[in-house]
Amino acid sequence: MAKKLAVLTSGGDAPGMNAAVRAVVRAGIYKGYEVVGVRRGFSGLIYGDVFDMNLRSVSDIINRGGTILYTARSKTFMTLEGQKKAADFCRSIGVEALVVIGGDGSFRGARALYNQGICTVGIPGTIDNDIACSDYTIGFDTAMNTAMEMVDKIRDTAQSHDRCSVVEVMGRHCGDIALETGIACGATSILVPEVPYNIEDDVITKIYDQKSTGKKHFIVVVAEGVGGVEDLAKYIENRTGIETRATILGHVQRGGAPTLRDRVMATAMGVEAVELLAEGIGNRVIAYKDGKIVNFDITEALEMTRIFDKHLYDVAMEVSI
Repeated sequence: MAKKLAVLTSGGDAPGMNAAVRAVVRAGIYKGYEVVGVRRGFSGLIYGDVFDMNLRSVSDIINRGGTILYTARSKTFMTLEGQKKAADFCRSIGVEALVVIGGDGSFRGARALYNQGICTVGIPGTIDNDIACSDYTIGFDTAMNTAMEMVDKIRDTAQSHDRCSVVEVMGRHCGDIALETGIACGATSILVPEVPYNIEDDVITKIYDQKSTGKKHFIVVVAEGVGGVEDLAKYIENRTGIETRATILGHVQRGGAPTLRDRVMATAMGVEAVELLAEGIGNRVIAYKDGKIVNFDITEALEMTRIFDKHLYDVAMEVSI
């Protein structure tokens, strides 16, 4: 009987997940596995929502956003009983190896299944770029490019009306999207959860300073974790007299065709995950570190502390004058 490999996507969707699924399926078949897809994350293992995949199952998906496997969060799987049920189902259909594509929560699920006897490897797929063990996560580049495009469009109308626009981008605990989008769009101010800020010093004074040199429209980029963009817009307008509008970009950042970088990174990570499983190595997370694809023990990866790029933030402050 051929070895059997399963693949699922979990947590928030991210552009490039389909590219990772494609790589896992094709690398798995290349290595001699039968491959099954699991629908709707770990809940698919609890309720038996799986299907056989072949080479053509993943044709023409590398350019598609979202995930063809769908995704969900499962409260049942968070219990030991649910984890045992998922592992038992894997064994019942002959699955001995599993690739989990998602974020930290997904990796905890992968570790739980490993502890139940299923060989697992995680791939970082989240637009926030908030996986501590990896310098890059699948979906980050696409989300930034989407945010950049949206802010560029907002700038057009802000310039036409001499307005200030306060734009919230995704990033609950991580300000990377805000930081890099803000730099790319020439934002007046960038507010991220990793750096304490003072509205007067970091927003109002900067607007006045730029206004004194002839600038008449302004962009403030705010990470979701900072929030309060509606109140901030009102405050700016009351303090400066400049008409100010707030925009929350929301889930538009999760969608769309993945960029070249996300497609290539997802492919490389997917193949590496299968390589490990083929060697019987599990309880690992694939990561991109210092320009290379590497892997870490899941527990080690989850205990790492993410380091914010303060130097890049300082660069942004230096040029936003």
